[in-house]
Amino acid sequence: MLEIKRRIESGEYPPGSMLPSESQLVREFAVGRTTVVRALQMLQQDGWITREHGVGSFVKGRPGSEPETSRPGLAVLDQAETPGLTKLVGVGLVEAPPTVVNLLGLDPGEHVVMRRWVNVREGLPSELVTCWFPQALAYRTELGQDAPLRVGVRAHLRKVRDLRIDHIIERLSARRPTDQETETLKLAAGEPVLAVLATMHDAADKARFAAEVVMPGSLHELEDVYSVSD
Repeated sequence: MLEIKRRIESGEYPPGSMLPSESQLVREFAVGRTTVVRALQMLQQDGWITREHGVGSFVKGRPGSEPETSRPGLAVLDQAETPGLTKLVGVGLVEAPPTVVNLLGLDPGEHVVMRRWVNVREGLPSELVTCWFPQALAYRTELGQDAPLRVGVRAHLRKVRDLRIDHIIERLSARRPTDQETETLKLAAGEPVLAVLATMHDAADKARFAAEVVMPGSLHELEDVYSVSD
């Protein structure tokens, strides 16, 4: 997807032109058809192209307003688990991973409530999201229940626990996927992932819970725009 976007921006694929067919893209990029289809679906959803069934994909150009792609942690906070758009794949009490222990200031071996789901775009997995909540925070909430949340995590915790998230710290890494991530995200052999590990802090700067968003490396880029002072 990133290479197609670069070609659109450079003018190699000008607005109104037809993109190469799925079969041509499969051969050119040496990837599976699922990867190409998923990339085209995401480009369509983000406003770069249009697709006509039985005809092909056509370039619209760079979207006038890019979707917010550089704040995965914030997206986790506000995303409801809507059937068709998300698929809940795991809920339960687990031993906190060492990284989460360090981020949340837990005792080694301490158990947390884990909640994991897959974001789906037009039937294909796009991101794998895992949240870890201290048991005290998850107590009397729906976070440990094996049913979709009707509202985002932020709205649910504000209503049930009167918790307000003040800021988020994100750490980005590129790595090899685990076997589970490869299977869940339907990754091609050898395809890397981008992993964003986010900690959600209250106004007192206390880390309240953590989340990881894992994305296919071939289909995602993170972009930010910020001012530089003199």
